[in-house]
Amino acid sequence: MSELMLDTCALIWLVNGGDKLSAGTQKTIRDASIVFVSAASAIEIGCKAALGRLTLPMAPEEWYRRALEHHGIVELPIDGNTGFGAARLPMLHRDPADRLIIAAARARGIPVATHDSRFESYGVTVLR
Repeated sequence: MSELMLDTCALIWLVNGGDKLSAGTQKTIRDASIVFVSAASAIEIGCKAALGRLTLPMAPEEWYRRALEHHGIVELPIDGNTGFGAARLPMLHRDPADRLIIAAARARGIPVATHDSRFESYGVTVLR
């Protein structure tokens, strides 16, 4: 059983056709038994849309719900263990959403599809 976590950009790229994801990452997503996103991605998508940095064809909540449903993605909630795991990470990366994604991936021992090379500094396997 192979599991995979998508960071927020990877989720957006997947929904937009996957052209910005490598062929290998696309195959890994297709072949994964479970693909996860952190609920932190909902926060990022909502904030980016509110700030005008992400244009969506519908309300962010609806876009997110449809994206997860269409691609069979499982949302991981943010719980206290994930929050404290994110807080314990070295301050190499200050983005709280990314820190939550990293903490969730580390707790499950799964790779993350991301373009952010800093994730590797936390001992997370990265797919680009």
